[in-house]
Amino acid sequence: MTVGELVEVLGGKLAEGSAEQVVEGVNSSVAASAKELVFAEDAASAAKALESQAGVVVLRAGAVEAYRAGKCVVEATQPRLWFARAGRLIAPALPATGVHPTAVVADNAVLGVGVTVDATAVVGEGAQIGAGSRIEAGAVIGRGVRIGEHCRIYPHAVLYPGTRLGNRVVVHAGAVLGADGFGYVRDSTTGAYTQFPQQGTLSIEDDVEIGANSTIDRGALKVTKIGRGTKIDNLVHVGHNCEIGEDVILVALTGISGSSTVGKGAVIAGQVGIGDHAHIGPGVILGGQAGVLSGKTVTNEGLRPGTVLWGTPARPLMQVLRELAVLGRLAKGSRKSRE
Repeated sequence: MTVGELVEVLGGKLAEGSAEQVVEGVNSSVAASAKELVFAEDAASAAKALESQAGVVVLRAGAVEAYRAGKCVVEATQPRLWFARAGRLIAPALPATGVHPTAVVADNAVLGVGVTVDATAVVGEGAQIGAGSRIEAGAVIGRGVRIGEHCRIYPHAVLYPGTRLGNRVVVHAGAVLGADGFGYVRDSTTGAYTQFPQQGTLSIEDDVEIGANSTIDRGALKVTKIGRGTKIDNLVHVGHNCEIGEDVILVALTGISGSSTVGKGAVIAGQVGIGDHAHIGPGVILGGQAGVLSGKTVTNEGLRPGTVLWGTPARPLMQVLRELAVLGRLAKGSRKSRE
Protein backbone atom coordinates (compact mmCIF):
# COMPACT_ATOMS: atom_id res chain seq x y z
CA MET A 1 0.00 0.00 0.00
CA THR A 2 1.02 3.63 -0.37
CA VAL A 3 1.11 6.17 2.43
CA GLY A 4 -1.69 8.06 0.71
CA GLU A 5 -3.90 4.97 0.75
CA LEU A 6 -3.20 4.38 4.45
CA VAL A 7 -4.06 7.98 5.33
CA GLU A 8 -7.26 7.73 3.32
CA VAL A 9 -8.35 4.67 5.30
CA LEU A 10 -6.94 5.47 8.75
CA GLY A 11 -7.05 9.25 8.83
CA GLY A 12 -4.20 11.44 10.00
CA LYS A 13 -2.22 13.98 8.02
CA LEU A 14 0.66 13.49 5.61
CA ALA A 15 2.94 16.23 6.96
CA GLU A 16 6.09 15.49 4.93
CA GLY A 17 7.01 13.37 1.93
CA SER A 18 5.16 11.79 -0.98
CA ALA A 19 1.75 10.15 -0.82
CA GLU A 20 3.12 7.62 -3.34
CA GLN A 21 5.66 6.25 -0.86
CA VAL A 22 5.15 2.47 -0.75
CA VAL A 23 4.82 0.72 2.62
CA GLU A 24 5.46 -3.04 2.66
CA GLY A 25 5.59 -3.67 6.39
CA VAL A 26 6.02 -2.33 9.91
CA ASN A 27 9.07 -2.56 12.16
CA SER A 28 11.05 -1.00 15.01
CA SER A 29 13.20 2.07 14.48
CA VAL A 30 16.33 -0.04 14.93
CA ALA A 31 15.52 -2.62 12.26
CA ALA A 32 13.25 -0.79 9.80
CA SER A 33 14.05 -0.56 6.09
CA ALA A 34 13.19 2.08 3.51
CA LYS A 35 9.80 0.51 2.75
CA GLU A 36 8.71 0.00 6.35
CA LEU A 37 6.70 2.06 8.83
CA VAL A 38 7.68 2.95 12.41
CA PHE A 39 5.86 4.94 15.12
CA ALA A 40 6.87 7.37 17.86
CA GLU A 41 4.89 8.61 20.86
CA ASP A 42 7.23 11.18 22.43
CA ALA A 43 10.00 13.57 21.45
CA ALA A 44 12.85 11.16 22.18
CA SER A 45 11.39 8.26 20.18
CA ALA A 46 10.39 10.65 17.39
CA ALA A 47 13.98 11.85 17.03
CA LYS A 48 15.21 8.26 16.79
CA ALA A 49 12.52 7.31 14.30
CA LEU A 50 13.31 10.26 12.05
CA GLU A 51 17.00 9.32 12.05
CA SER A 52 16.25 5.67 11.27
CA GLN A 53 16.23 3.99 7.86
CA ALA A 54 12.42 3.71 7.97
CA GLY A 55 10.65 5.08 4.93
CA VAL A 56 7.64 6.32 6.93
CA VAL A 57 7.23 7.61 10.49
CA VAL A 58 3.89 8.15 12.23
CA LEU A 59 3.97 10.50 15.23
CA ARG A 60 2.04 13.19 17.05
CA ALA A 61 1.97 16.71 15.64
CA GLY A 62 4.50 18.87 17.46
CA ALA A 63 6.62 15.94 18.67
CA VAL A 64 9.65 17.57 17.02
CA GLU A 65 10.31 21.09 15.78
CA ALA A 66 11.11 20.17 12.17
CA TYR A 67 11.07 17.12 9.90
CA ARG A 68 14.05 15.93 7.92
CA ALA A 69 13.67 16.59 4.21
CA GLY A 70 12.86 13.47 2.24
CA LYS A 71 11.46 11.54 5.22
CA CYS A 72 7.80 10.60 4.88
CA VAL A 73 5.93 11.66 8.04
CA VAL A 74 2.32 11.09 9.06
CA GLU A 75 0.82 12.98 11.99
CA ALA A 76 -1.84 11.15 14.01
CA THR A 77 -3.43 11.71 17.42
CA GLN A 78 -2.76 8.08 18.40
CA PRO A 79 0.43 6.99 16.59
CA ARG A 80 0.65 3.56 18.20
CA LEU A 81 -2.94 2.75 17.25
CA TRP A 82 -2.43 4.10 13.71
CA PHE A 83 0.70 1.92 13.42
CA ALA A 84 -1.15 -1.19 14.62
CA ARG A 85 -4.04 -0.68 12.23
CA ALA A 86 -1.66 -0.01 9.36
CA GLY A 87 0.15 -3.24 10.16
CA ARG A 88 -3.08 -5.19 9.78
CA LEU A 89 -3.89 -3.52 6.47
CA ILE A 90 -0.43 -4.13 5.05
CA ALA A 91 -0.11 -7.78 6.14
CA PRO A 92 -0.68 -10.09 3.16
CA ALA A 93 -3.83 -12.19 3.37
CA LEU A 94 -3.31 -15.94 3.63
CA PRO A 95 -4.54 -17.73 0.52
CA ALA A 96 -7.66 -19.88 0.74
CA THR A 97 -6.66 -23.49 0.06
CA GLY A 98 -9.97 -25.30 0.40
CA VAL A 99 -10.38 -28.59 2.22
CA HIS A 100 -7.22 -30.66 2.71
CA PRO A 101 -7.48 -34.32 1.63
CA THR A 102 -6.81 -35.49 5.20
CA ALA A 103 -9.47 -33.27 6.78
CA VAL A 104 -12.79 -34.82 7.83
CA VAL A 105 -15.81 -32.68 6.96
CA ALA A 106 -19.34 -33.96 7.57
CA ASP A 107 -21.52 -34.23 4.47
CA ASN A 108 -24.09 -31.81 5.88
CA ALA A 109 -21.60 -29.23 7.14
CA VAL A 110 -21.92 -25.86 5.40
CA LEU A 111 -18.73 -24.10 4.29
CA GLY A 112 -18.87 -20.54 2.98
CA VAL A 113 -16.91 -19.13 0.07
CA GLY A 114 -13.14 -19.19 0.54
CA VAL A 115 -13.12 -21.39 3.66
CA THR A 116 -9.89 -23.28 4.39
CA VAL A 117 -9.88 -26.55 6.34
CA ASP A 118 -6.30 -27.73 6.91
CA ALA A 119 -4.80 -31.18 7.39
CA THR A 120 -6.48 -33.56 9.88
CA ALA A 121 -9.01 -30.95 11.03
CA VAL A 122 -12.51 -32.24 11.79
CA VAL A 123 -15.77 -30.42 11.04
CA GLY A 124 -18.76 -32.12 12.61
CA GLU A 125 -22.34 -32.77 11.56
CA GLY A 126 -24.36 -29.65 10.77
CA ALA A 127 -21.53 -27.22 11.51
CA GLN A 128 -21.55 -23.92 9.63
CA ILE A 129 -18.41 -21.95 8.77
CA GLY A 130 -18.66 -18.46 7.30
CA ALA A 131 -16.90 -17.08 4.25
CA GLY A 132 -13.15 -16.58 4.45
CA SER A 133 -12.68 -18.44 7.74
CA ARG A 134 -9.73 -20.76 8.38
CA ILE A 135 -9.77 -24.02 10.33
CA GLU A 136 -6.13 -24.99 10.83
CA ALA A 137 -4.43 -28.34 11.28
CA GLY A 138 -5.93 -30.70 13.84
CA ALA A 139 -8.67 -28.35 15.03
CA VAL A 140 -12.00 -29.93 15.95
CA ILE A 141 -15.28 -28.16 15.16
CA GLY A 142 -18.08 -29.96 16.94
CA ARG A 143 -21.57 -30.88 15.82
CA GLY A 144 -23.73 -27.87 15.02
CA VAL A 145 -21.07 -25.27 15.82
CA ARG A 146 -21.57 -21.90 14.10
CA ILE A 147 -18.52 -19.89 13.01
CA GLY A 148 -18.87 -16.46 11.39
CA GLU A 149 -16.93 -14.88 8.56
CA HIS A 150 -13.17 -14.31 8.47
CA CYS A 151 -12.48 -16.22 11.66
CA ARG A 152 -9.22 -18.06 12.31
CA ILE A 153 -9.13 -21.24 14.37
CA TYR A 154 -5.50 -22.19 15.04
CA PRO A 155 -4.17 -25.77 15.24
CA HIS A 156 -5.66 -28.17 17.79
CA ALA A 157 -8.30 -25.80 19.13
CA VAL A 158 -11.53 -27.59 20.09
CA LEU A 159 -15.01 -26.09 19.76
CA TYR A 160 -17.64 -28.21 21.49
CA PRO A 161 -21.24 -28.50 20.26
CA GLY A 162 -23.31 -25.50 21.30
CA THR A 163 -20.56 -22.97 20.54
CA ARG A 164 -21.25 -19.95 18.32
CA LEU A 165 -18.65 -17.51 17.06
CA GLY A 166 -19.28 -14.11 15.47
CA ASN A 167 -17.18 -12.58 12.72
CA ARG A 168 -13.40 -12.05 12.80
CA VAL A 169 -12.92 -14.17 15.91
CA VAL A 170 -9.42 -15.58 16.50
CA VAL A 171 -8.98 -18.75 18.56
CA HIS A 172 -5.37 -19.69 19.22
CA ALA A 173 -3.83 -23.14 19.45
CA GLY A 174 -5.07 -25.52 22.10
CA ALA A 175 -7.98 -23.39 23.27
CA VAL A 176 -11.09 -25.30 24.34
CA LEU A 177 -14.46 -23.59 23.92
CA GLY A 178 -17.78 -24.89 25.21
CA ALA A 179 -16.63 -27.72 27.48
CA ASP A 180 -18.79 -28.71 30.45
CA GLY A 181 -18.69 -26.36 33.40
CA PHE A 182 -17.40 -27.53 36.77
CA GLY A 183 -20.75 -27.97 38.47
CA TYR A 184 -21.61 -30.84 40.82
CA VAL A 185 -24.26 -31.64 43.45
CA ARG A 186 -23.07 -33.41 46.61
CA ASP A 187 -25.09 -36.14 48.27
CA SER A 188 -25.17 -35.07 51.92
CA THR A 189 -25.54 -38.69 53.01
CA THR A 190 -22.79 -40.45 51.06
CA GLY A 191 -20.61 -37.50 50.04
CA ALA A 192 -20.72 -38.59 46.40
CA TYR A 193 -20.89 -35.96 43.63
CA THR A 194 -23.30 -35.92 40.68
CA GLN A 195 -22.74 -33.52 37.78
CA PHE A 196 -25.31 -30.76 37.49
CA PRO A 197 -26.65 -30.68 33.90
CA GLN A 198 -24.25 -28.80 31.58
CA GLN A 199 -26.42 -28.34 28.53
CA GLY A 200 -26.24 -24.60 27.86
CA THR A 201 -24.37 -22.80 25.10
CA LEU A 202 -21.40 -20.51 24.51
CA SER A 203 -21.64 -17.29 22.51
CA ILE A 204 -18.52 -15.47 21.32
CA GLU A 205 -19.29 -12.10 19.70
CA ASP A 206 -17.45 -10.30 16.87
CA ASP A 207 -13.73 -9.39 17.02
CA VAL A 208 -12.91 -11.47 20.09
CA GLU A 209 -9.44 -13.02 20.38
CA ILE A 210 -8.83 -16.04 22.61
CA GLY A 211 -5.27 -17.00 23.57
CA ALA A 212 -3.52 -20.35 23.43
CA ASN A 213 -4.69 -23.02 25.88
CA SER A 214 -7.45 -20.85 27.32
CA THR A 215 -10.76 -22.48 28.22
CA ILE A 216 -14.29 -21.10 28.27
CA ASP A 217 -17.10 -23.32 29.57
CA ARG A 218 -20.60 -23.55 28.14
CA GLY A 219 -23.53 -22.46 30.27
CA ALA A 220 -25.08 -24.97 32.62
CA LEU A 221 -28.71 -24.27 31.70
CA LYS A 222 -28.24 -20.97 29.86
CA VAL A 223 -25.46 -19.19 27.93
CA THR A 224 -21.89 -18.17 28.66
CA LYS A 225 -21.24 -14.95 26.76
CA ILE A 226 -18.06 -13.16 25.66
CA GLY A 227 -18.76 -9.61 24.44
CA ARG A 228 -17.61 -7.94 21.25
CA GLY A 229 -13.97 -6.94 21.04
CA THR A 230 -12.83 -8.68 24.22
CA LYS A 231 -9.22 -9.93 24.21
CA ILE A 232 -8.32 -13.01 26.24
CA ASP A 233 -4.67 -13.92 26.89
CA ASN A 234 -3.16 -17.41 27.07
CA LEU A 235 -4.07 -19.76 29.93
CA VAL A 236 -7.24 -17.99 31.06
CA HIS A 237 -10.28 -19.85 32.37
CA VAL A 238 -13.86 -18.53 32.21
CA GLY A 239 -16.42 -20.67 34.03
CA HIS A 240 -19.98 -21.58 33.06
CA ASN A 241 -22.76 -18.96 32.91
CA CYS A 242 -20.30 -16.06 32.99
CA GLU A 243 -21.00 -12.87 31.06
CA ILE A 244 -17.96 -10.91 29.94
CA GLY A 245 -18.72 -7.47 28.52
CA GLU A 246 -17.38 -5.69 25.46
CA ASP A 247 -13.73 -4.63 25.10
CA VAL A 248 -12.60 -6.42 28.25
CA ILE A 249 -8.97 -7.49 28.74
CA LEU A 250 -8.31 -10.80 30.54
CA VAL A 251 -4.60 -11.43 31.15
CA ALA A 252 -2.83 -14.79 31.52
CA LEU A 253 -3.62 -17.15 34.40
CA THR A 254 -6.81 -15.34 35.36
CA GLY A 255 -9.63 -17.57 36.57
CA ILE A 256 -13.27 -16.50 36.66
CA SER A 257 -15.67 -18.79 38.49
CA GLY A 258 -19.16 -19.62 37.31
CA SER A 259 -22.05 -17.12 37.03
CA SER A 260 -19.81 -14.07 37.41
CA THR A 261 -20.00 -10.92 35.27
CA VAL A 262 -17.36 -8.50 34.05
CA GLY A 263 -18.46 -5.08 32.79
CA LYS A 264 -17.51 -3.30 29.60
CA GLY A 265 -13.93 -2.06 29.33
CA ALA A 266 -12.67 -3.76 32.50
CA VAL A 267 -9.02 -4.81 32.70
CA ILE A 268 -8.28 -8.01 34.63
CA ALA A 269 -4.52 -8.44 35.07
CA GLY A 270 -2.49 -11.64 35.41
CA GLN A 271 -3.30 -14.31 38.00
CA VAL A 272 -6.47 -12.58 39.18
CA GLY A 273 -8.97 -14.90 40.87
CA ILE A 274 -12.69 -14.12 40.81
CA GLY A 275 -15.12 -16.22 42.84
CA ASP A 276 -18.52 -17.43 41.69
CA HIS A 277 -21.48 -15.04 41.37
CA ALA A 278 -19.12 -12.05 41.63
CA HIS A 279 -19.68 -8.85 39.65
CA ILE A 280 -16.94 -6.62 38.26
CA GLY A 281 -18.22 -3.21 37.15
CA PRO A 282 -17.50 -1.42 33.87
CA GLY A 283 -14.00 0.02 33.58
CA VAL A 284 -12.68 -1.64 36.75
CA ILE A 285 -8.94 -2.39 36.75
CA LEU A 286 -7.86 -5.37 38.85
CA GLY A 287 -4.08 -5.52 39.37
CA GLY A 288 -2.04 -8.72 39.20
CA GLN A 289 -2.99 -11.44 41.71
CA ALA A 290 -5.97 -9.48 42.99
CA GLY A 291 -8.85 -11.50 44.37
CA VAL A 292 -12.62 -10.97 44.37
CA LEU A 293 -14.55 -13.15 46.80
CA SER A 294 -17.64 -15.09 45.79
CA GLY A 295 -20.81 -13.03 45.58
CA LYS A 296 -19.01 -9.70 45.92
CA THR A 297 -19.45 -6.65 43.66
CA VAL A 298 -16.50 -4.44 42.74
CA THR A 299 -17.06 -1.07 41.05
CA ASN A 300 -15.29 2.23 40.39
CA GLU A 301 -17.92 4.16 42.34
CA GLY A 302 -16.30 7.05 44.21
CA LEU A 303 -12.87 6.36 42.69
CA ARG A 304 -10.81 8.31 40.19
CA PRO A 305 -10.82 6.89 36.64
CA GLY A 306 -7.90 4.54 36.17
CA THR A 307 -7.68 3.54 39.85
CA VAL A 308 -6.06 0.12 40.19
CA LEU A 309 -7.62 -2.31 42.67
CA TRP A 310 -5.31 -4.83 44.30
CA GLY A 311 -5.07 -7.44 47.03
CA THR A 312 -7.67 -9.84 48.40
CA PRO A 313 -10.33 -8.66 48.79
CA ALA A 314 -9.58 -6.23 45.96
CA ARG A 315 -9.46 -2.58 47.03
CA PRO A 316 -7.69 0.59 45.84
CA LEU A 317 -3.94 0.10 45.51
CA MET A 318 -3.06 3.18 47.58
CA GLN A 319 -5.24 1.90 50.40
CA VAL A 320 -3.48 -1.46 50.31
CA LEU A 321 -0.07 0.24 50.41
CA ARG A 322 -1.10 2.36 53.39
CA GLU A 323 -2.37 -0.75 55.20
CA LEU A 324 0.91 -2.56 54.52
CA ALA A 325 2.88 0.42 55.79
CA VAL A 326 0.86 0.46 59.04
CA LEU A 327 1.37 -3.28 59.49
CA GLY A 328 5.07 -2.83 58.89
CA ARG A 329 5.32 -0.15 61.58
CA LEU A 330 3.31 -2.26 64.04
CA ALA A 331 5.54 -5.28 63.40
CA LYS A 332 8.64 -3.15 63.87
CA GLY A 333 7.31 -1.68 67.13
CA SER A 334 6.38 -5.14 68.44
CA ARG A 335 9.86 -6.42 67.67
CA LYS A 336 11.51 -3.52 69.50
CA SER A 337 9.30 -4.01 72.58
CA ARG A 338 10.27 -7.69 72.76
CA GLU A 339 13.92 -6.79 72.51
